[in-house]
Amino acid sequence: MTGVEILGYSAGFITSLTFLPQVVKTWKEKSAKDISLLMFVIAAINEVMWIAYGILKDDWVIISTNVVVLIMSCIMIFLKLRYNNAKN
Repeated sequence: MTGVEILGYSAGFITSLTFLPQVVKTWKEKSAKDISLLMFVIAAINEVMWIAYGILKDDWVIISTNVVVLIMSCIMIFLKLRYNNAKN
């Protein structure tokens, strides 16, 4: 593995952690009232586009990073909908 690949995978790993604190906080507090649903919907659409780009470029750093972030975005969308509906 080259230095460039190590840098890419390291950056991808850190990027993958972007939404993790919010997912954990939302899960623990069982509240998503201050979370923007639109932000996570836009993020999910963005991640799908990045995954498609990574597939077309055959770039596993882009693919793997964005799959993880997509999963976290989808979890946040689920939690937002779940906790909003639970309060009604």
